Amino acid sequence: MNARARYKLAYMLAIWFGCGRFPLMPGTAGTLGAIPLYLLLVRGGPFAVLAGAVVVTLVGVWAANQVVRATGLKDPQLVVIDEVAGVLITLAAAPNNWKGLLAGVVLFRIFDQFKPFPARRAEGWREGWGVVMDDVFAGLWGVLVLLVARKMGWL
Repeated sequence: MNARARYKLAYMLAIWFGCGRFPLMPGTAGTLGAIPLYLLLVRGGPFAVLAGAVVVTLVGVWAANQVVRATGLKDPQLVVIDEVAGVLITLAAAPNNWKGLLAGVVLFRIFDQFKPFPARRAEGWREGWGVVMDDVFAGLWGVLVLLVARKMGWL
């Protein structure tokens, strides 16, 4: 694959097949754009969702690197594959029902906005790692809250 084709692939993945081009709240659009992949993965159980999240994270770092280098921006808003990775991490701990899906998406978006430690610090990491890893940490905070909610019988 030549460099131009590689960049086109990286760009399409980074914007998650167009979600990142949404004019308002592209991060939310990317989060919602992850739902079809989640619905496919959840058939294999939580470990399949988590494995999918790991793959999307690694691919996301590569794709975000390409877009960061091409645009010169530290964290281009149109890159939303990081939201896909983060929400999949959260959803790996969610019960497989509509309440779990809704709770996972909402919790991830909250933690993605507020960026509790170490998410805010990860934003300073280099290139694609900084773009993606803050969302991975936000996703892990979502996991923590979902596990507590499940233990308490709220979900």
